[in-house]
Amino acid sequence: MEARVGDHIVVESERVGLRDREGVILEVLTSSTGPHYRVRWADGRESSFWPAAGSARIVHADEQAATRSRHAPEPAAR
Repeated sequence: MEARVGDHIVVESERVGLRDREGVILEVLTSSTGPHYRVRWADGRESSFWPAAGSARIVHADEQAATRSRHAPEPAAR
C-alpha cells in the first residue's frame, strides 16, 4: 500500500455494525517494520497507524479530486 501526504485512509471496522474509520494522511513514516502513517481522523484526533494486511485502503488525493469533479452539480442554464 503506497500512500502520500494528503491521501485519505479508510480502515475497515473490526465489528459488524460499527462504522469504518476515515482520516487524512499527514505524514508517511518508515521503520524496520515497514511504512506507517500519522493520520488525522475524521473526529479530529491524530495518531500513528500501522496498517495490517487487508485492514485499510488508500484513496489517493488525485482520485478524490476526480470523483468530486464527476459528482459536482452542473451550472444552471441561462
